[in-house]
Amino acid sequence: MADVITYREAVAEGLARELRRDSSVVCLGEDIGAAGGVFKTTAGLFAEFGRERVWDTPISEQAILGVAMGAAMTGMRPVAEIMFSDFFACCFDYLANEIPKMRYMTGGQVTVPLVVRTANGGGLGFGAQHSQAVENWVLAIPGLKIAAPSNPADVVGMMAAAIRSDDPVVFFEHKGLFASKGPAAPEGHVVELGTAAVAREGSDITLVALAATVPMALAAAGLLAADGISAEVIDLRCLVPLDMACVLASVAKTSRLVIVEENPFQGGWGGTVASIVADEGFELLDAPIRRVAAACVPLPFADALEQLVIPTVDAVVTAARTLAAY
Repeated sequence: MADVITYREAVAEGLARELRRDSSVVCLGEDIGAAGGVFKTTAGLFAEFGRERVWDTPISEQAILGVAMGAAMTGMRPVAEIMFSDFFACCFDYLANEIPKMRYMTGGQVTVPLVVRTANGGGLGFGAQHSQAVENWVLAIPGLKIAAPSNPADVVGMMAAAIRSDDPVVFFEHKGLFASKGPAAPEGHVVELGTAAVAREGSDITLVALAATVPMALAAAGLLAADGISAEVIDLRCLVPLDMACVLASVAKTSRLVIVEENPFQGGWGGTVASIVADEGFELLDAPIRRVAAACVPLPFADALEQLVIPTVDAVVTAARTLAAY
């Protein structure tokens, strides 16, 4: 395997490793077989594992999750792809009312060990129905784990942990990261769900980010360093479980917090992070908490307009400079 791989190659690699390791793992979704996935994130899987393990499905999100749930309840470990996260709306009953509640309602007699993979997020001009970041939709549902890796090695490691989980996991793959490159994951690489990472050490301000806002925050940190502002960047990696211990430890060091999220400001996951810091770490703060989030409007198709709606490096830098001077 190459020393450096793309994010999209890491998705296929992570799936292949678990398909080889465990014969109960199967993949299902639209065009994931011979076509290799619309984003080429399942390239090579059909050739290696065949139609018994890689299932092409009809264009029906309800069918995909219904089949996956039944398979999981009867001993398999399905990995179901919903092509665009926006279309969770088409299968929300399974996602909200059935999959996350079965283990609880049967007193643990039935587990639902499935992963729902999906392409998430904006920045590519895909328009209002194919560009949403919808982590906040899923965050509102008790019983689902939520993973959102920012780099290829984490894709592989978190995929392994997600597939091996006995609870359902929603695995967000950001469309804007598919072409990005990073070090390949070593053999046997597993990243425990619910463990944040310090992507850059700093002492003056904490930037908390997820998925595509991680490289955004890192770029902002580089620009802030030129101003003499030392920014620490936290990659949450997961929203459930949520590693607030890592965030609070960073805020204890920096005393200032900017949360960078692609969800709309209204109801975004950053509000949860901010409320926990305000509740458990209020005495650590020397300035108000700031959130850099998307505007509460449908995402425009035009590139120039989309950039006005979603977070940008410039917006992060501006928020951080304001807080540093507070």
